Amino acid sequence: MHAGGISGPIICSTELGVRGPIAVSCRQRLPPPNLPVMPTRFNAAFTALLAAALFGATTPLAKALLGSLSPFLLAGLFYLGSGTGLAAVILARRLKGQADGQPVSHHRFPVREVPWLAGAIVAGGVAGPALLMLGLKTTPAATGSLLLNLEGVFTALIAWIVFRENVDIQVFLGMAAIVAGGVALSWQPGAAGLPPGTLLLIGACACWAVDNNLTRKVSTHDAMFIACVKGLVAGSVNVTLALTFGAAWPKAATVALAMLTGFAGYGVSLALFVVALRNLGTARTGAYFSVAPLFGVTLSWLLWPEMPPPLFWVAAALMMLGVWLHIRERHEHPHTHAPLDHTHRHRHDAHHQHEHDFAWDGDEPHTHPHSHAPITHAHAHFPDIHHRHTH
Repeated sequence: MHAGGISGPIICSTELGVRGPIAVSCRQRLPPPNLPVMPTRFNAAFTALLAAALFGATTPLAKALLGSLSPFLLAGLFYLGSGTGLAAVILARRLKGQADGQPVSHHRFPVREVPWLAGAIVAGGVAGPALLMLGLKTTPAATGSLLLNLEGVFTALIAWIVFRENVDIQVFLGMAAIVAGGVALSWQPGAAGLPPGTLLLIGACACWAVDNNLTRKVSTHDAMFIACVKGLVAGSVNVTLALTFGAAWPKAATVALAMLTGFAGYGVSLALFVVALRNLGTARTGAYFSVAPLFGVTLSWLLWPEMPPPLFWVAAALMMLGVWLHIRERHEHPHTHAPLDHTHRHRHDAHHQHEHDFAWDGDEPHTHPHSHAPITHAHAHFPDIHHRHTH
């Protein structure tokens, strides 16, 4: 696809010095700017919901595998499957590009952003699983399921309070409805009380919320690379913890099935989650992702048919209400974009009217380092990577 249907001309200029020409540079001029083309609310929401569906689908599949695996060894194999699977996809993508004669991208993950990624990995891949494992040792499963709904709450609170992500009453109510649906879905009579492991589980949710918010800081970069690194580290940690606490290593066929499930349910899901963070912001992505249990329960009842209890329909109604409130959001006001330099996959919409210092054939979307000049305008937008302004 070509911007404006026609690729721009290549303009060359000669830079003169006191001893004559010293440099020749060529740039490609873009065609006239298109109308603003931002990720639509439906496309962005669909990405987040697809990530939630894939992740939620692992629950009934995990149920089928738990007969031969401990919960934490299974989680570790899921994560390892996501990391190794995405690594294979990244390698295949690079080899295909070389075979097709495409130039090899020399873009590297910026050193200045490594602390954000490292913090996300430590919080979500190391501390979170460790606290979860310790907490569940003294906490009933029903209580644990209820407490894990706090991840979405903490994610939103950190995004709104610490990172100043904008929120209005409609988004707040949508988040509240989704969380209430999660509580209804996991509620079991007689699960009241706060066992000793409660604080540990709350801490695990807080760690995953920190992970989500820190991952947003690096979401402009290759989503598969980010998901791959997180999967490999989290997988190694979970497997090590499981084996340390006495888990037995399963048969090769079981390991392969678990890792294959993890590739789709954790790896592809996490890559989509990173893309959603890029286009929606953290709180909204976290809200959509909180409906994952609904997908899991629905698939479970399709695999093992039984009549859903009344609370299931209450939970489904609340979650659908929350999703609807998010989708119908329209946040529009005059705002100013500060100068910005970054690298991500993009099309040449109103926010990407830059020139190229290489011969561009007009194909898009494409990825390369680019700069954003200051611009002031008004249109509907989400708190995505280009709209992190204050209000």
